[in-house]
Amino acid sequence: MMHPPQTAADLLHVDRADATALHRQIYARVRLGIEQALLRPGDRLASARSLAAELGVARGTVELAYQQLAGEGYVLARGQGGTVVSPQLAAHLKPRAARRMDAQPAPPSAPRPSAGGKARVATAGRPDVPAPLTAGARMLLPLQPGVPALDAFPRKLWSRLVARRARATSPADLTYADPCGYAPLRDAIARYLLVSRGVACTPAQVFVTAGHRASLALLARTLLQAGDQVWIEDPGFAPVAGVLRAAGCRPVPIPVDAEGILVARGEARAPRARMAVVTPSHQAPLGVPLSMARRLQLLQWASRARAWIVEDDYDGEYRYAGSPLPALKSLDMADRVAYAGSFSKVLFPGLGLAYLVVPATLAQRFADTARTWSNGCSPLMQGVAADFMAQGHFARHVKKMRLLYARRRALLVDALRQTFGDRVEIALSSGGMHLLMRLQDAADDVTLAHRAQQAGLSCQALSERSASSGGPQGLMLGFTNIASATQAQQLARRLREAFG
Repeated sequence: MMHPPQTAADLLHVDRADATALHRQIYARVRLGIEQALLRPGDRLASARSLAAELGVARGTVELAYQQLAGEGYVLARGQGGTVVSPQLAAHLKPRAARRMDAQPAPPSAPRPSAGGKARVATAGRPDVPAPLTAGARMLLPLQPGVPALDAFPRKLWSRLVARRARATSPADLTYADPCGYAPLRDAIARYLLVSRGVACTPAQVFVTAGHRASLALLARTLLQAGDQVWIEDPGFAPVAGVLRAAGCRPVPIPVDAEGILVARGEARAPRARMAVVTPSHQAPLGVPLSMARRLQLLQWASRARAWIVEDDYDGEYRYAGSPLPALKSLDMADRVAYAGSFSKVLFPGLGLAYLVVPATLAQRFADTARTWSNGCSPLMQGVAADFMAQGHFARHVKKMRLLYARRRALLVDALRQTFGDRVEIALSSGGMHLLMRLQDAADDVTLAHRAQQAGLSCQALSERSASSGGPQGLMLGFTNIASATQAQQLARRLREAFG
């Protein structure tokens, strides 16, 4: 096991007997050095060439570690000026540096797991919420944001797992489900999050729910009281406000800029808020990641105010530039973050399963709430999902989709630029399942979205995601279900014809 560095000199070491990849060891040691103030904001790091020679590794190994550190906001590459620890961390690292990582108290032991019509097409909300179809319709609308590539889902494999589970059904499987979730699925989720998102948790901290709204409702019923204020992102995911209001709470929209939620604005508007609901990996709908400085600022606010943070990681697996960002939960030293994930984006929406990871000290409170308000989710579907994860299919599917989505996004971008020329501006984030498109000298985005919807295309207006008028303009276009360059070009031409 890697021991935390005690001095800056300790950073110059890798353990070749450790199964951890060398670039991950270098990354982890430099990150620990920054967090413990062995490396301070503004300090210059050794060049990749010199550090590689010192450690006896390939230069590319060091460069890969530096790239990940830069992507997460720990360091800045300044060309001939070298690579330095990000100066933006200066105001946020002092409280963390004052504590020795190896002197942290052990977390409290987790409680034991328990044993036992026409619809409006343009919906206000997160871009990962598909526009509703007319009753009984099953057709996927072109360019619909937030829907995974249903044509690429391994349906035959899934069907075999379903059939195997169904054949093995026993009388015990026909009773009520555990409201906290199927134990093997909770275990599989905990294992997956540790490896993929850096979230260390026990299965007792994982709660399986019937979707993101159900996770929010569980959080509100357990942690909030009527009248409590909650920060929500603006623009953001509209159903969050609806769930909070239904629980008697008061959502407070907080503006979002290029670095994510403006924490200082939140402290000014609602200093006594009890919770903040954020999308750090890929802000919904703007697509920007929450910067490292802003992450630390948010965590410090929660610790100081004794408030809670809900990390909605709805599509954090899909990052196309660099490695996936670490979960905000992985930086949480004060145990104030609840991590909310969903299978809707990585498997398929019809599965109707999500999950919530809560602080260990609150696991029993959440279990009591779940048993009061829920009958649990389908044992059959939970069992199939558990098998899909335990047998390695889940990790392989996510990797496959990440590569596929990067290609499909490029197809749509090329088609839009060929069709609209210099009129189009496309905002590409580092990840996600939709892109933002803006047209010069065009009507407002609500009008354009309506015209597209009239033509059978499920574009959504960005301004409708803002809590007040005057929000940012743009069109949200999903690219995950574009199967070919020809299809992308046809959709781009249909958009041009619809816009007039």
